[in-house]
Amino acid sequence: MSLDIKICGLKTDEAVAAALDGGATHIGFIFFAKSPRNINPAEAGRLRRAAAGRAKAVAVTVDADDAALDAIVSEMAPDMLQLHGHESVSRVRQVKARYGLPVIKVFSLRERGDLAQIEPYIGIADRLMFDAKAPAGSALPGGNGVAFDWQVLSELDGSLDYILSGGLNAGNIGQALQETLPGGIDISSGVESAPGVKDVGLIKEFFRAVRAAKSADAA
Repeated sequence: MSLDIKICGLKTDEAVAAALDGGATHIGFIFFAKSPRNINPAEAGRLRRAAAGRAKAVAVTVDADDAALDAIVSEMAPDMLQLHGHESVSRVRQVKARYGLPVIKVFSLRERGDLAQIEPYIGIADRLMFDAKAPAGSALPGGNGVAFDWQVLSELDGSLDYILSGGLNAGNIGQALQETLPGGIDISSGVESAPGVKDVGLIKEFFRAVRAAKSADAA
């Protein structure tokens, strides 16, 4: 089974190059003022050009209105939109219709009961992403470097495609892939030397760990 790998929160040419050279299938740019990974649409548009023909460029937003999304789509020209806020099913439908782009909808999980929110979005969002609920006091819906209990996902239908996110790093990705069956993985803070500062060495280390985990699984 193929595994999509998304490196998110990119802001520099060096980090983009490391993600693409490592084998990322998706690269993410964050448009959320409170995030240390926030970037402006024009700069994201410049950086995403390196991904042409190599990986999909994803615009990550949090409860963005049409004006903000219009600017992002116009200036960055993303391949996909990722909605990381409290967007309703109706809002997901509106965004898909307005821009004609695939949408990833993110859900914050902590316990099995949190899975109930997912059902209405199945078949509406093009992909589902599962992240950890933000710690108390955090202003960020994601990128907090915390994981949730992956056993929560054992309740899911095994045929459901999803992207696993939340606190992943080179040290735990092997265990994460043993315990879950994601179609993709998403990492941001786990390859940073400081909030918002991607570390090329950590990106390379993460890809090595993913390859090792996949090799072990195939053995």
